[in-house]
Amino acid sequence: MLSGKQIVLGVSGGIAVYKAVELVRLLTKAGADVHVIMTRSAMEFVTPLTFQTLTSNPVHTELFNLIAEREIGHIALADRADLFIVAPATANVIGKIAGGIADDMLTTTIMATKAPVLIAPAMNVNMYTNSLYRENEEKLRCHGYLFVAPAKGMLACGWEGEGKLQAPEVILEEAICALTHRDLTGERFLVTAGPTLEEIDPVRYVSNHSSGKMGYAIARAARRRGAEVVLVAGPTCLDDPWGIETVRVTSALEMRDAVLARVPGSTVIVKAAAVADYRPKARATGKIKKSTEAMTIDLERNPDILSEIGTVKGDRTLVGFAAETGELVENARKKLTGKNVDLLVANDISLEGAGFHGDTNIAKLLHRDGRIEDLPLMGKERMANIILDRIVDLRKRGMRGEE
Repeated sequence: MLSGKQIVLGVSGGIAVYKAVELVRLLTKAGADVHVIMTRSAMEFVTPLTFQTLTSNPVHTELFNLIAEREIGHIALADRADLFIVAPATANVIGKIAGGIADDMLTTTIMATKAPVLIAPAMNVNMYTNSLYRENEEKLRCHGYLFVAPAKGMLACGWEGEGKLQAPEVILEEAICALTHRDLTGERFLVTAGPTLEEIDPVRYVSNHSSGKMGYAIARAARRRGAEVVLVAGPTCLDDPWGIETVRVTSALEMRDAVLARVPGSTVIVKAAAVADYRPKARATGKIKKSTEAMTIDLERNPDILSEIGTVKGDRTLVGFAAETGELVENARKKLTGKNVDLLVANDISLEGAGFHGDTNIAKLLHRDGRIEDLPLMGKERMANIILDRIVDLRKRGMRGEE
């Protein structure tokens, strides 16, 4: 995700410094080369050796130290950075940046960098809501600085409210967003993911093996590329993705209602959910007790949500998915044409690496003009971005009036 990226992490003083240690671990795991600058106050909470051990890079603490006796430290770091993160960012540091004050290694390097700057505030709730602080944050936003809103909860000072440093996983996500080309800005995505669950009784149900991972990957990637995203998700073990409106549903009927209500406000619809084709005609109000007799469950068809969208999609871009165990291309072509889909992602789930629960996938992309693209085994995040690339092409062609 961040392979080859140079990230400078500024750490200012506060009890939340310990979270910056975890953030460094996540950034390096994502492939970034991390360089840490610590204020004197930050060193009261965590030693520079901790960050140096995790990054394998020297930690910068003094303004007038030279790197290899040839580079002026703050200029070298400022020029090197693809992204500058300040986490935790105290009210003091944010105030100095907003006032153009550059009196230590951290603020001087920020003043000198042309890289995007992502600030993660951490402070007492009364400081965070103070009008002077709010003015400083708004001023920096107007100058293009990016912010990760703090979390709410019990603060170390004993107060409760906004001001907790946001979770390192969220800061990582915002860092990825800051470094992602935003070619989907202005698009409004509606993505479905996961299975549906059709109850037989309060204990049993009919469902499928979908994990939701592919749909979630598409939703996250679309947001990173600038789209406004709504995710309608069936029952999964996945957490709601950061920054995405997530609508949780259970049954196919619930998913249908949630999706069709949001179609009018969407420009792109990606139906990655594995909707159960059938549901029990009647749900027992109590648990059906086991007996020696065979049991028959009468099933009825669930609505075909993709087909319904296809009849009303207008100039929206519609992407469908097909999970098959045989005659993949033939079945996928029928779905492409029969349901008025613009792009069909077909998976042979019998192939190793293409199953529901893994982090990889293998697919064929079927286009309306008859083209078929073979996507080999790859991670679902990479595949999500390839699918989004094709959607970008479709949207551009649509704007030009091309078929």
